[in-house]
Amino acid sequence: MANFNLKINGKKQQVDVDPTTPVLWVLRDHLNLVGTKFGCGMAMCGACTIHLDGNATRSCVLPVSSIGDMEITTIEGLSENGDHPVQKAWLEIDVPQCGYCQAGQIMSAAALLKSNPKPSDEEIEAAMNGNICRCATYVRIKQAIKTASNNL
Repeated sequence: MANFNLKINGKKQQVDVDPTTPVLWVLRDHLNLVGTKFGCGMAMCGACTIHLDGNATRSCVLPVSSIGDMEITTIEGLSENGDHPVQKAWLEIDVPQCGYCQAGQIMSAAALLKSNPKPSDEEIEAAMNGNICRCATYVRIKQAIKTASNNL
């Protein structure tokens, strides 16, 4: 076990965990931040996407010991009131069906729009590649990203 000082959603958090513990499980099991979901455990589906210093990152294979001074943002920290442009567009377009993958989808979309506020269809598809939605709401996801980009 080791002590880690993490900055998560703008707050300092301290956890005592095995250094190989994936960030996903630190968030969910130790800090009760359960918006980030477990999907595949192999960084292939995107359900566990968080921001690490603003970049979309899969948390299920990321050991807590690799974080250092980088800042973690989870879906809970994306906005205080659910009013981030991507979250608002998600509701406007009615993207979710089952909703399981949506936190990861939103986090990937928000990171894309932060780095590229007016992405093309091809850029959206490239950035969202690897975020799997079993309900296949991909058309609505792309539409919501475009809506959010118009509202930035």
